[in-house]
Amino acid sequence: MKKLIITIALCLPIGMQAQNIEQVLQSIEQNNKELQSQAQLSKAQKMENRTENNLPDPTVSYSSFYKNGMGPGHGTETVVSQGFDFPTQYITRNRQATLENEAIDIQQQAVRRDILLQAKLLCLDLIQLNQENELIQIRMKNANDLQAMYEKRLQTGDANALEVNKVKMERMNVQTEVAQNNAAHRTALQTLLAMNGNLPLEFSATAYPQVKEINDYNTLRDEVIASDLDLQAMGYAARAAEKQVSVDKQNWLPKLQAGFRRNTDSEMSMNGFVIGGSIPLFSNRKKVQIAKAQALSAQLLKEDAQLEKENELMALYNEMKQLKQALDTYDVPLMHRSLALLKQALEEGQLSLIEYFVEAEGIYKNLQARMQLENQYQKVMANIYKNEL
Repeated sequence: MKKLIITIALCLPIGMQAQNIEQVLQSIEQNNKELQSQAQLSKAQKMENRTENNLPDPTVSYSSFYKNGMGPGHGTETVVSQGFDFPTQYITRNRQATLENEAIDIQQQAVRRDILLQAKLLCLDLIQLNQENELIQIRMKNANDLQAMYEKRLQTGDANALEVNKVKMERMNVQTEVAQNNAAHRTALQTLLAMNGNLPLEFSATAYPQVKEINDYNTLRDEVIASDLDLQAMGYAARAAEKQVSVDKQNWLPKLQAGFRRNTDSEMSMNGFVIGGSIPLFSNRKKVQIAKAQALSAQLLKEDAQLEKENELMALYNEMKQLKQALDTYDVPLMHRSLALLKQALEEGQLSLIEYFVEAEGIYKNLQARMQLENQYQKVMANIYKNEL
């Protein structure tokens, strides 16, 4: 682990210091390629929504005609015209596009939230791995001390070869755990670097950030549901679908056209105006019914999503309560004091080597179990408050 941290540090810019979770997330928000791509996609979608309200292209036509028979008789006709809808239709479509763009903005924020949540969970895993590494290093130092002590006792006849071999096997087991910890740390850190655009990061924290204390589920539910980005985006999408009903209702209004017309022949020329329109008797059939069905569908989807969010939140809340209760049963200072007392008793001959390893192994397992529980607890809290990222 120390070699890995040193290697990463050599790749960092001069003067760069270890970062906390907040700083890591800020860096990823700035450098993540998926977020950059999503920003451009959202920009394109918003512009596309606005183009739906553009005027149609103007038309230009030119005609040349001749009289039959003898004598002069050549004429031309030029028509320039522009089609447009009733002004109220542009206002309604503009409001509908605004709602759609609001939904796109919030969807982009939801993508950002999900990416930052993934990065935060990786940071929480790295904190657990760093904590486990500290514990493993304590075990390694203890194994080295025991090996030196029992090899010395073997020379004086106070220990036998089986006891020395037992200590050596314990040391080998610890070395295996060191290698596994390093591999897991390297994998998690490399994933985090990839999310940062393969730009360097330095993260060596061993303590979790403080989390909010949750005392009342109803208060939590109101807070989380109100801030949920997915529900907000679906809310704007439902309102945009409702506005589409108004847009389609106004599509029954005639399409208008106005322009300039010039006619010429061999004797004179005439200028005038062109005014016309079309009645959408067929092109708008059933569109209002379709829009109403789509609006109802969008509203029902939002309501269903809110129910799912509330069920998911209830499950997270119950899991959080169970994990918190389990964490409170562990007395970490007591376990570390017990390890020190066990080693002292072994050195003074009050315990056999087998008894020492049995007792110490149980304490180490409890310490690692508590680290895993705390990691799960922090991840649950991160998921509960993910919309605050």
